[in-house]
Amino acid sequence: MDEPRWLTRKIVDAIHADQLKQHGGLPGARDEGAVESALARPKHLQTYGDDPSVHRLAAAYGAGLARNHGYRDGNKRTAFMAMYVFLRFNDQQVDAKEAVVVDLMKAVAQGDCEEEELTAWLDGHTVSIGAS
Repeated sequence: MDEPRWLTRKIVDAIHADQLKQHGGLPGARDEGAVESALARPKHLQTYGDDPSVHRLAAAYGAGLARNHGYRDGNKRTAFMAMYVFLRFNDQQVDAKEAVVVDLMKAVAQGDCEEEELTAWLDGHTVSIGAS
């Protein structure tokens, strides 16, 4: 796989702020290290993994942000939207109903949906949108 377009901390913080604006919640990080760790995981997989797919990298963002609880509020929403934006940056579009996504991200955050399962879910719920 070619080098993906990565999410920066600035982008993820903007996603988080937008989610709070839309849905409410407490602003700011609860644990800076937890946010940074979640953002580093996909790059680590790209460097040391066995040529991970874009869906695998997106799942690493989503699981890391949802489980690490780095923000004071909105972690699951931020996690999903980070996956969504990362996939869009890399010519993929998530195709799923909101209720399904809500249940999925609850399961991810609670540890009931592992990263590999999230990857498989993304495999079945994304479509290529071609080069932008």
